[in-house]
Amino acid sequence: MTEIFLEALFDTLIVLPFLLVIYIVIELVEHKTSVFGNRKILQGKLAPLIGSAAGLVPLCGFSVMAAKLYDKKFIRTGTLLAVFIATSDEAIILLLSEVTNVKALSAVLPLLIIKFVLAVIVGYAANAILFREKVNETVAPLATDAPDYECGHEHPEESKWNIYLLTPLWHTLKIALYLFVINFVFGLIIDEQTIANSLAGNIYLQPLITAAVGLIPSCASSAILTSAYAGGIITFGSMAAGLVVNAGMGFMILLKNFKRIKQNLALIASTFALSYVVGILINVVAPFIPFIN
Repeated sequence: MTEIFLEALFDTLIVLPFLLVIYIVIELVEHKTSVFGNRKILQGKLAPLIGSAAGLVPLCGFSVMAAKLYDKKFIRTGTLLAVFIATSDEAIILLLSEVTNVKALSAVLPLLIIKFVLAVIVGYAANAILFREKVNETVAPLATDAPDYECGHEHPEESKWNIYLLTPLWHTLKIALYLFVINFVFGLIIDEQTIANSLAGNIYLQPLITAAVGLIPSCASSAILTSAYAGGIITFGSMAAGLVVNAGMGFMILLKNFKRIKQNLALIASTFALSYVVGILINVVAPFIPFIN
């Protein structure tokens, strides 16, 4: 157990500087851009496309803002789904931080492409099907409170010191803790050949389990999925299934509105089913696509 503990600690320490750099870059992007700022973007014909692109940025704040805007009927269902499907919470960051793992790094681009294309297709399809859906004409300045994320990414004082150093450092340490715990637990599990044996090669069961994990409204869910893939426990398709349904705290924001509980539960169920099907399809075709697995 000591050996597993030290190995997990070493693997975590290796990625720390890379995580910090990535989070600093993300803070620069977050505070220099505004996506959900006006009616043309939120309700125009390009809304699902722009929402899909915004969702790819590893910031759970985008899914939270999209959920709030949808709850107030400022954006349409397709636009919301586009953001949610494209969102991966911390997954891209964690994959990029695996600098010594070629498998993890090579998965970033295919994952981004799959999630973006899927988000665009679903977004436009949903808006076309729900073409009679009504939205509010006047958009409230919701984007101005972007730092007020409900996903644990808090920005207490808007000083440059806090924004560009302390906040990235806090995010880095929090994710590093997740990684250490997950790596340690996986080390114990793999040694005992429990979950690894039950999931290995099962291309139909894996996406179901990973999609369920993806619904967990926490950074830990994306950390579990990416760590499991990097460690060879699950396939690329199974990881993708979990990340397609993983929308950070977005779904939790929707569930706060009890007046639309049936509609919001239907959205969650639909996204879950979609992610499961996508995971199976990728698992089936993966052997014919060398750069995926």
